[in-house]
Amino acid sequence: MGRSYALILSLLLVIISINSCRKPLQKTEIKIDATGTGRVFEGIGAVSAGASSRLLIDYPEPQRSQILDYLFKPNYGAALQHLKVEVGGDTNSTDGSEPSHMRTRTDENYDRGYEWWLMKEAKARNPKIILDALPWGAPGWIGNGKYYSQDMADYIAKFIEGARKHHGLDIEYVGIWNETDYDVGYIKMLKKTLLAHGLTTKIVAPDLYENQWKIVDDFKRDSELKSAVYAVSAHYARVKGNVYVTGSAEQSGTPLWSSEDQPFDKTGSMLQRDWNPGARIWAKFLNTNYIDGKITKTETWSPITSYYDNLAAPDSGLMYANTPWSGHYNVQAAIWVTAHTTQFAQPGWQYLDSACGYLAGNGSYVTLKSPTSNDYSFIVETIDATAPQEVKFQITGGLSTGTVHVWQTNATKTFEKLSDITPHEGSFHITLEPDSIYSLTTTVGQAKGAATAPPPAPFPFPYADDFESTTISKSPRYFADQNGAFEVAACSGRAGKCLRQVIDQRPIAWDHLAPDPFTMLGNSDWSDYEVSTDVLIEKTGSITLAGRIDSANWFKGKTERWASGYVLSVQHDGTWELYSAKFTPSTTKLASGKIPFPLNTWHHLTLAFKGTTIQVSIDGATVATASDSTHQKGMVGIGTGWNTAQFDNFAVK
Repeated sequence: MGRSYALILSLLLVIISINSCRKPLQKTEIKIDATGTGRVFEGIGAVSAGASSRLLIDYPEPQRSQILDYLFKPNYGAALQHLKVEVGGDTNSTDGSEPSHMRTRTDENYDRGYEWWLMKEAKARNPKIILDALPWGAPGWIGNGKYYSQDMADYIAKFIEGARKHHGLDIEYVGIWNETDYDVGYIKMLKKTLLAHGLTTKIVAPDLYENQWKIVDDFKRDSELKSAVYAVSAHYARVKGNVYVTGSAEQSGTPLWSSEDQPFDKTGSMLQRDWNPGARIWAKFLNTNYIDGKITKTETWSPITSYYDNLAAPDSGLMYANTPWSGHYNVQAAIWVTAHTTQFAQPGWQYLDSACGYLAGNGSYVTLKSPTSNDYSFIVETIDATAPQEVKFQITGGLSTGTVHVWQTNATKTFEKLSDITPHEGSFHITLEPDSIYSLTTTVGQAKGAATAPPPAPFPFPYADDFESTTISKSPRYFADQNGAFEVAACSGRAGKCLRQVIDQRPIAWDHLAPDPFTMLGNSDWSDYEVSTDVLIEKTGSITLAGRIDSANWFKGKTERWASGYVLSVQHDGTWELYSAKFTPSTTKLASGKIPFPLNTWHHLTLAFKGTTIQVSIDGATVATASDSTHQKGMVGIGTGWNTAQFDNFAVK
């Protein structure tokens, strides 16, 4: 007995010693009072623009519908509440060009491109989704080259009218010009134009990347301007060098939106949307945008990375799906971080400011209540916490004291439903793990989509397209236009269909992104191959064939005529040149010459790569053999100057 007693006593002393060294849990007490004040939550959305969704429409079924479900279907995935699309202008807007609905003053076509399709697919899944629009550039005829003009105001009004008339879509908000300094007179002109067309679409401005809030100072001097703008919209307010929401903006009485946002780090580097690092930062942003800045709507660019990896700003999307030939896609952690808000609160719910703030042990929280019931939801993140912590809640003011449902996401749990909590006398508590996001709610119906994708596969090789299977006026699958517009049309001088570059007037560019028109496809790992195509220049101008395109990231060189790769350019007079295009320095000529090249006549161009040897053939005759090691591997492309031209029998082998 003595030994047993001594052993028990020793164990008790060890336990007491361990407990005395253990740090007590950090505790936060939160009172959730239905009578509290706060701004109205306007939703979480995504921006399909800059050709970021280009490859999505080429996905086969059922994978395409599965992706769309993860993005837009309520209580399934991200359940996005807003979709903003680009008003195309046939000009490069980051990862390509999106088609214009009016290429001349008298032209109107509301079936070009894929944004109409995407909006309808989103609306079919969520009839309550709110649609926004914003232009990045415009056709060259607008204002005779002046963007801020009556032409542009009419152009926007026509886009909104066309969405309703041809697709049954209501565009509720529209911006002025992406990340370009605003014009006060134009904003007023646009407002008057929308009203003259009988449109109720609200204007948001300025969608600036820098000096985002200065328009609020103009409001103080110009009441007409203030009444014309529904919301002040800013981009990337947390990027290094930018000023977060100013006091004057918060006090303006105008809704504040983060209308293009990203999980950037403090240096402005874009981060992937997997849990670490991107989704963790996204979890903080979705809470602290309201806590710190009273921002009531956040939109991310983009909903999905559906563009090639060698283009600008890769991995921007909540999801990743840029190999439609394989059907593969990746549901990234950012989908579930977004779901922690969108599946638990809807636009029109109210923030309760007294229950929004920061935890004692690191982390942030927001509370929202339903305007039509006594339900509420509490979204909390503990990304920077290093230890568990306790939160105690007191529910008052007539909010539900019923069962609280708990969901969690972190590095090991993905939108996982935990055990319910039953409040006692309106009070309950929970212990939160670090590096997590939780949703606590009295609502039900949340769910986690379960569709799975096939494995990835490389771009098919060899590859050929004679364009016969593509509908007239549509883009052939996998081709990503980088400037201008390449659409299938009836061939000139031969039977069948061809691919035609149709823009012959330089558009009004965004942010000086003005390469020559070209379109590209393929695999970044292609090295030794031959690319060929039949070509026809309709009038004056040029035509190009390119290979080993290793980068088309325009943020590396905004004045470059072509992407980084080898380019064969042939002018209408038969003058030709082979050059190596790079962002810095611009180009290096490798070979040149002149051959007979009649207009409106079909010719055949070939580029062959083997090691450092590049062979150029025109109409079956070798005209040059050059040696260069600048570009080791990459994709293929075809293009023009600002002139119309046709392509047929495109092949890579």
